[in-house]
Amino acid sequence: MIEIRQLKLPVPHTEQELIKKAAKLLKISPDQILSYTIRKQSVDARKKEQLQYVYTIDVKVKKEHKILQKVDNKNITLTKRTRYEVSPCGTLPLRSRPVIAGSGPAGLYCGYLLAKHGYCPLILERGEEAGRRLEKVTAFWNTGELDAQSNVQFGEGGAGTFSDGKLNTLVKDPLGRNQKVLELFVEAGAPSEILYLQKPHLGTDLLITIVQNIRRMIEDMGGEFRFSSQLTGFSAEDGCLAGIEVNHGEWIPAEVLVLAVGHSARDTFSMLYEHGLQMNAKSFAVGVRIEHPQTMINKALYGTEYNPYLGPASYKLTHQLSAGRGVYSFCMCPGGYVVNASSEENHLAVNGMSYHARDGRNANSAMIVTVTPEDYRDSHPLAGVAFQRSLESAAYTMGQGKIPVQLFQDFRDSRTSRCLGDIDPQIKGAWTFGNLRDIYPDCISSSLEAGILAFERKIPGFSRPDALLSGVESRTSSPVRIDRNEEFMSNFRGIYPCGEGAGYAGGITSAAMDGLKVGEAIIKKFRNLE
Repeated sequence: MIEIRQLKLPVPHTEQELIKKAAKLLKISPDQILSYTIRKQSVDARKKEQLQYVYTIDVKVKKEHKILQKVDNKNITLTKRTRYEVSPCGTLPLRSRPVIAGSGPAGLYCGYLLAKHGYCPLILERGEEAGRRLEKVTAFWNTGELDAQSNVQFGEGGAGTFSDGKLNTLVKDPLGRNQKVLELFVEAGAPSEILYLQKPHLGTDLLITIVQNIRRMIEDMGGEFRFSSQLTGFSAEDGCLAGIEVNHGEWIPAEVLVLAVGHSARDTFSMLYEHGLQMNAKSFAVGVRIEHPQTMINKALYGTEYNPYLGPASYKLTHQLSAGRGVYSFCMCPGGYVVNASSEENHLAVNGMSYHARDGRNANSAMIVTVTPEDYRDSHPLAGVAFQRSLESAAYTMGQGKIPVQLFQDFRDSRTSRCLGDIDPQIKGAWTFGNLRDIYPDCISSSLEAGILAFERKIPGFSRPDALLSGVESRTSSPVRIDRNEEFMSNFRGIYPCGEGAGYAGGITSAAMDGLKVGEAIIKKFRNLE
C-alpha cells in the first residue's frame, strides 16, 4: 500500500478530483488506482479565501515499487498498517469472573475486550441505563431535582455521554488501540467519517444509542451489566482482592476488579482511600464556561459566518501568563450548550454538550486555569476533591441552585450582571445572574480575565463585553491518581485502576484506550472462563 500525505484540495471538491490529484502525485493515470482509503482529513484555514482539505490517504495500485521509483516526494511512501492484536491468554486460573466498576469508555472497552476473549465480565454501574438516565437528566434540567446516582456524571456511558463526544486524542499508540476504539464506535453505529476526520465527534444524541449498542455486544459475548449497582467496599486476604461489596450490603467473590469509576466518583475515592488503596492528589484545572455566537467563531476561523461544507468552526486556545500559570480552552462545543452537570446535593458544576448536528446558536468552551496540590496547601490525597467541592458549594449558594451567569465586562468589574447583551444563553438547566469572581481565589479569577483578553488577539470578539460566563467548570479531570504498577495493578493485587477517574486518561478516546490496556493486562495474566 502506498501512503500519500499532505494531499491538498480546495473546499469543496469531488471524489474524482481527489483520485486525479493522487494519480498526478504518483505520476500514473487515474485508472491505475485500484482503490484508496482516507486515513486523515483536516482543514487548512490559514488563507480564508482559499480553504483547503489536507489528506493522508492509502492507495492500492499494481507494481508499487516500480511506481515509487519514479516519485521523488518525501510525503509518498510504502506503508503497512498495524492491526490491533491481543496476546494469548495467560495461565493463572480465575475462580470468579472479572468485575468492572463503571460503564464509561474505560469500563466499556475493557469489558468488550474481556468478553470477546471469553472472560464473561460483570460490569457494575451506579447509575441507570442510558435511556432511563436521559429521562432523569432531562427532568433535572427542567425541575432542578437531582438524582445523585443517575445524572450527567453517572450512568451508562459515563460523563462523556453528555458532552460534545470528541474522539480526538494526543495519546500516541503504535499498537493500533486508537484505531480499534474508533472502529468499535463505528460498529456500534457511529458514522464512518470518524475513522479519518482530524477532529471527530459524535454528540450526545448519537452516544446514547452507541453506548447501548456496545453494551448489547458485550452481553451477546457473555458479559453481564448491573445498573443502580455501586461499588461500596472490598475485602482482601494477604494483600490480594477477595471480594467486593455492592450497595452497602451484597458481597460478591472477586479476584479481579477494574476501577473505571470516572472522575466524579468522590465517595468511591474516599472509600478506596479508607481501605488503604494508595493514591495521590494530582493537578487538574478549574474555571468557567464562555459562550459566543457561533457565527462569530466561524467568521474568525473560516472567513465566513457559515460554510455548508465545513460545519461550525472549533478552536483550541492556550496562553501562558507572566506569573507562570497557564490558561486554556477545554472541551470546546461548537453549536453546543452549557449544561448543569452537578452530581452532589448543594453543589453546582457545569459542562459543555453538543448534539451531532452542532446546530445550536452559540459556541461554548471551558476557560480553565491549572491548579496543583500546592494551590490547595494540603498534602492529603483527596485535597483536590475538597477544593472542587468548595467552588461548587459557592456556585450553588450564589445561584440558589441555578447556574450563575455573568457578562465578561461585569466579571472584569466584579459586579453582578443585570441584563444580557446580544448573546442569549444556550443553557440546559435554570440559570441566574451572579458575580462569578466571588467564587474563585483571586489568582484564578485574574488569570481567567487575562487569558480571555489575550485570546482576543487570536479570535476577534473573544473578549467582547457581553460574552457570557457561567460556572463553575470543575470536573475537567480527576483530582486524584490511584497508583498502579507495570502490571496495571494497585497495591492490592487484583485491583486494576483504569481510565480517567484513576488519573490515566483525559477524554473519551484516551479512557477507552486505557480500558483496552487494562483488559490486555488481565488477559495476559489469567486464563479465561471458557
